[in-house]
Amino acid sequence: MSDLRYICGFNNEHVTEAVAGAVPVGRNSPQKGPLGLYPEQINGTAFTMSRKENYRSWFYRIRPSVLHGEFKQISNHSWKSAPCTDGPATPMQLRWDPLPAVSGSKDFIDGIETFAMNGSVEARSGSAVHLYRCNKEMTDRFMFNADGDLLIVPQAGKLLVRTECGHMEVAPTEICVIPRGIKFQVRLPDKSSTGYICEIYGAKLELPSLGPIGANGLASARDFEYPVAAYEDKKGSFKLVTKFCGHLWEAPIENSPLDVVGWFGNYAPYKYDLKRFNTINTVSFDHPDPSIFTVLTSPSGTPGQANVDFVIFPPRWMVSEDTFRPPYYHRNVMSEFMGLIHGVYDAKPNGGFEPGGSSLHNCMQAHGPEAAAFEAATEAKLKPDYLGGTLAFMFESCLVYHPTKLAMETPALQKNYLSCWAGLKPLFKS
Repeated sequence: MSDLRYICGFNNEHVTEAVAGAVPVGRNSPQKGPLGLYPEQINGTAFTMSRKENYRSWFYRIRPSVLHGEFKQISNHSWKSAPCTDGPATPMQLRWDPLPAVSGSKDFIDGIETFAMNGSVEARSGSAVHLYRCNKEMTDRFMFNADGDLLIVPQAGKLLVRTECGHMEVAPTEICVIPRGIKFQVRLPDKSSTGYICEIYGAKLELPSLGPIGANGLASARDFEYPVAAYEDKKGSFKLVTKFCGHLWEAPIENSPLDVVGWFGNYAPYKYDLKRFNTINTVSFDHPDPSIFTVLTSPSGTPGQANVDFVIFPPRWMVSEDTFRPPYYHRNVMSEFMGLIHGVYDAKPNGGFEPGGSSLHNCMQAHGPEAAAFEAATEAKLKPDYLGGTLAFMFESCLVYHPTKLAMETPALQKNYLSCWAGLKPLFKS
């Protein structure tokens, strides 16, 4: 039986068993657990949240989670948490080249490098943006993050994410989300992997409201895949790592914590194939706001203003008439951290923003197409054109992103980013 099987449906009440009878019928916690298993609940929200906003799952496991040794603090390496203590945020537009291949031997945890952050991990608001580079499998280490959810965006190389709820293989052009508190381990089918992570301290990700779009479009709930139960009954000398209030801690554990034989609920990791996104675009004129490309959103306390939006720029037809088709010049109250999975981003066609690279445009800082892109778009003979072979994304937040010292001092930081706009000249004719 393959471990890589999935159940579809975003935020549904899923039920899955690796062994028949592992999940009880009619009772969550019977006097004696089914098959001799321990019932254990995990809550991603407060007990008293409304039913539609309540996230929880019941696990039926071989050993309860309390069986581990004493946690002791270990090095965070380059994984940092908000609030940022590296200095003030900068109003400068920032862009980074792709990072070089990882040096030495690093697993997924040690390969995380924080580039920007906002909010506060203890106040449970805001987020952090990390890049990861890893070339070593987690074979004797497991992890859970008590600080937030991990939205993982591979750029090169697959990840095999083994979790308490089952296993997921996540390739470039796919994403996965590991909720706060879920234990996991990352293996590397392609020997190495690089990509991006948004660590979300605030509200959980949800599908955006479609409003006037209607019942269909953007990301469909049925296309989100949750792992089928797959347990591991394995003893040995392992380490259990947790991230708690911005620090990494490690405890010895004598068994694999991935020993859940069955589970049910709506609090579990999931994956999504970005190629299934149903892109909405104009068929008349003007360039719609990038919010029409929102895959998932983490709400803030203000309706319509996100703690974090996860937005993509996928292949799509461009058919608008008498319109400047690339992204328009703009200044945004939201702060935008962008990455490129593959291909060419239409506002930066002449290099500088490469797959694996990044950019940051903070609150109210002007940005838009480079000079050559502007000239080409204003002189183009407009006809239907398919923008293919590209996939960029954006983590957009209502809070200002503070770049880290590492991000500001890495050789990958482009010192001449502003030069891409230097060729813009006044065209005004009185």
